[in-house]
Amino acid sequence: MPIRNRFAELQAEIAEWRQDFHRNPELLYDVHRTAGKVAEKLREFGVDEVIEGVGRTGVVAVIKGRTDSSGKVIGLRADMDALPINEITGLDYASQTPGKMHACGHDGHTAILLGTAKYLAETRNFDGTAIMIFQPAEEGGAGGLAMCEDGMLEKWNIQEVYGLHNAPGLPVGTFAMRKGPTMASADQFDVIIKGKGGHAARPQLAIDPVVTAGHVIVALQSIASRNIDPVKEVVVSICTLRSDSEAHNVIPMSVKLRGTIRTLDPEVREQVEPRFRAIVENTCAAFGAEAEIDYERGYPVLVNHDDNIDFAAEAARAVSAEVDVNAPARLGGEDFAYLLERRPGAYISLGNGDSAPLHHPEYNFNDDAIPAGCSWFAEMVERRMPAA
Repeated sequence: MPIRNRFAELQAEIAEWRQDFHRNPELLYDVHRTAGKVAEKLREFGVDEVIEGVGRTGVVAVIKGRTDSSGKVIGLRADMDALPINEITGLDYASQTPGKMHACGHDGHTAILLGTAKYLAETRNFDGTAIMIFQPAEEGGAGGLAMCEDGMLEKWNIQEVYGLHNAPGLPVGTFAMRKGPTMASADQFDVIIKGKGGHAARPQLAIDPVVTAGHVIVALQSIASRNIDPVKEVVVSICTLRSDSEAHNVIPMSVKLRGTIRTLDPEVREQVEPRFRAIVENTCAAFGAEAEIDYERGYPVLVNHDDNIDFAAEAARAVSAEVDVNAPARLGGEDFAYLLERRPGAYISLGNGDSAPLHHPEYNFNDDAIPAGCSWFAEMVERRMPAA
């Protein structure tokens, strides 16, 4: 695997940064220590500009090439936040904060982009400007949207954006990607079904929200089976069912359903919500119950741009002999989608080896993947903005 020599030399140092981030995880926008360390390192590297507080706690760094006759500006992005999970890896650099853990590899993404920034600031072997984007709150906080709404793309005239995510199960240092819809929209809902409580021995005097909820749950599956084109993906998952009573002989007053809806097609996403509301409201009405629906739109579908995936694949082949350009789409959500709605670009997967899955308390980012990730980011900059 033709990893750049400089990144092989830097691997141990970059891994130390990564393990420090892993030891000190922070959630959502509360990434003050992480962002501070990132900004400190960037200044040590001698980048041209470091801007903190973008999108609340994001960090942006500007690295200018030897020349700027092309006028091109390429953005590279990494996420910084962790997850509310108790770590059980037993690592000597395991989380020191109970209930918080880098269980998705954002510590690795941040370290990879820092290593890339160090290299680009040293070499500057490109014609244009590279923008390093260190983002907070990917895990449900829409930090990518916050940075966009803060004017990041316009302020630095970012024309293309690229990002990567580690992938457990893919061999270390290999790459996978696809054109078009790649990761799902992620909407969520809370439904409160209100009935009339009573004694379990006299159900005729009550309006049973549990029975109603059962029919609602079954009926909602007809969205995928009967309302949406069967060749298109949609998943309606009820993940929580909870009543206001735990007694064996009490029909509760209400039941709360909580879940998520995933789809890879923006048009399907628009079809689902009205069908969801109609099914819930009308099924409840049929049983004499009422429904309160809180339906929240989450991250949009992440859609890779065709030309940019071609560019990403070319760069990946310069780094690894194993590059899959027809990887399957995934129904997980990713807020890099907000950047790709506004600018052409690509989001790809980097092999993490035979590790625990993402969002698992035994997960750990594989430091052996660092040189490949850094090399790909550097290739993207130098290939999209070749030195004059």
